[in-house]
Amino acid sequence: MATVAVVYHSGYGHTGRMAQSVAEGAGAMLVAIDAEGNLPEGGWETLMAADAIIMGSPTYMGTVSWQFKKFADASSKPWFSQQWKDKVFAGFTNSATMNGDKLSTLHYLFTLAMQHSGIWVGTGMLPSNAKAAQRNDINYVGSFSGAMAQSPSDSSPAEMLPGDLETARLFGKRVAETAAKFKG
Repeated sequence: MATVAVVYHSGYGHTGRMAQSVAEGAGAMLVAIDAEGNLPEGGWETLMAADAIIMGSPTYMGTVSWQFKKFADASSKPWFSQQWKDKVFAGFTNSATMNGDKLSTLHYLFTLAMQHSGIWVGTGMLPSNAKAAQRNDINYVGSFSGAMAQSPSDSSPAEMLPGDLETARLFGKRVAETAAKFKG
């Protein structure tokens, strides 16, 4: 079995709820980036020990939050000696609008993973895009690159759709299974 860590920032709680679903599916440890952009005590060690790192950030202004960016910039220390080379990486995001430039955020996370010489894992899920599709279906937002969720700007984290959270859970499961294949 692979060791998986989910490192994420959540501004209003929606991305945090999504991170919990990803972690549930992956059997992962959560590493929350705080409001000042810092990891908790032992966070860097958790990431170093993980076989897979799943990164999450809300989409703000077409990219990751500044708090996540601060973490990404601080990851230049393990980058310099390629300490995360060949780890499995994946990413997820949430925004208020259906598009909300979420793909731009996933591209940022992908690029960060590639900077660390990592191996990227996508969702492995077909989108729910037939005429019979319902908003609460698995992968309704339709992403291959990483998990995406949409939460209306006036909704609470408790109101997130079960379909988006199940997409996140299945995504986490896939990342853990892929990491186990690389570890084995």
